[in-house]
Amino acid sequence: MSVRQISISLENVPGKFLDVSECLGVEGINIRAISVADTSDISTVRFVTDDPDKTCNVLKSHGYSIKETEVIAVEVPDHPGGLRAVLKPLKEAGINVHFLYPYLGRGESGQPIVIVGVDRTQKAVELLKRNWVHTFGREIYAL
Repeated sequence: MSVRQISISLENVPGKFLDVSECLGVEGINIRAISVADTSDISTVRFVTDDPDKTCNVLKSHGYSIKETEVIAVEVPDHPGGLRAVLKPLKEAGINVHFLYPYLGRGESGQPIVIVGVDRTQKAVELLKRNWVHTFGREIYAL
């Protein structure tokens, strides 16, 4: 299922991410998935929260410039090579994976969840739903 990811850029200095975490925590917002990619000066922080609308409002009110992106949250079989169940159908359909990072929790079946950013989100969701039901006999996990 597609979910909203929020991205911000932060200076690479001590305490910057703590400020973001505190802003969200004070407002009762829980970060459910997070990825940080850094360069020497700037870090790009991507995250999924339990309340994306509130997250956007809180961050904007604290002066952060945000970017929202639709990404996919999908269960991955928890065994060696399990990620293949997600990546192979995407490759076969010519869908490019831009990034992938773990969700901080497990799906309804107890399997791990990954957040996947692709170039054609809706097509990827439809493809993975069909493939998941065919392969595993149940619906793909949705947040």
